[in-house]
Amino acid sequence: MTSGADPTADSAEDLFENAPCGYVTTGVDGTLTRVNRRFAAMVGRPAGELLGGVRFQDLLSTGARIYYDTHYAPLLTMQGAVREIAVELKAAGGGRVPVLISSELQTDVAGAPIGIRTAVFQATDRRRYEKELLRSLDREHQIARRLQQSMLAGTLPADPALDVAVAYLPADAALDVGGDWYDAFAVRPGMIGLVIGDVVGRGLEAAATMGQLRSAVRALASTGLGPGALLEALDRYAVLYSVGQMATVAYAELELATGRLRLACAGHLPPALLEVGAAPRFVWGGRSAPLDAHPLPMARAETELVLTPGAVVVLFTDGLIERVDRPLQDGLDRLLEVLDERRGATMPTLTGEIPPLLTAGRDARDDVCVIGVRWTSA
Repeated sequence: MTSGADPTADSAEDLFENAPCGYVTTGVDGTLTRVNRRFAAMVGRPAGELLGGVRFQDLLSTGARIYYDTHYAPLLTMQGAVREIAVELKAAGGGRVPVLISSELQTDVAGAPIGIRTAVFQATDRRRYEKELLRSLDREHQIARRLQQSMLAGTLPADPALDVAVAYLPADAALDVGGDWYDAFAVRPGMIGLVIGDVVGRGLEAAATMGQLRSAVRALASTGLGPGALLEALDRYAVLYSVGQMATVAYAELELATGRLRLACAGHLPPALLEVGAAPRFVWGGRSAPLDAHPLPMARAETELVLTPGAVVVLFTDGLIERVDRPLQDGLDRLLEVLDERRGATMPTLTGEIPPLLTAGRDARDDVCVIGVRWTSA
């Protein structure tokens, strides 16, 4: 170092390059802009090769990349930081490196995202690492599970014109609690509300957010708002109280005397419809973006149809049809096949059979909620 040079600059550079963990900086889209020696060694590739347009998520295993895109990145945008998430890096030669990653979002003076800093800690003893991680999560998992189940419990609407049933299939016990939820309730005499939703995130925070949104939907429905207007109000609620950003919700109202169904979906998967003498299909109308997905609340579309006597409507969360080993469309097609094969089943039987039939043969990485309604006319 020459006389008069600033020693802080050299020490900061040395700290970055020789840190006891991998350290990377990326653009908002994940494109690597800088990596240290430790990280390059983890993946077995020269630093110069990694800086040629490679994204951080491209270096993750398939399952970890899906988690990064659907959960990690949205959480980082919402919270500004995510801590100690277990993933696997793809190493040169096809190997896998178990690591814990923690990220912070960099912003400019106006608060706009400009980049991401990520620390990567290697887990050298995989079994000990997994056991310690599971132990540390077990207590929160059990609390969140009890909270989630207590919120989902409730008496379903009873009416001669209606046959309604629900099914809830939790993810594997070793995995954390998600934010899937459902509800069915009387909006007023002769009208029932049906809700299905999915909150971004895991654990206690997701379960608490789920409870807030569930209560807000019931309160807004009691004011007489229709599905589209209700989701607009729920969007304003999410923005005002910073709760439920990027959550998906489908809300429907069924008039028992006429079979008139009004529906609005905020980013959620479309309900499936099975009518007598017709092929099962999805109701794609009334769609808009997830809650609090735009800087300003947006108008929410809704759609309307009149059910024929005996028609079945099934609302569900994405855990039912998403699998890493098949396209999403295959899961949607399989759901319609199951509905077609079980036309005569009672609603408790149908909703009870749908989850195991569609999730058979794969690890349950997400909770599954299903709510089914058969309208039999007044």
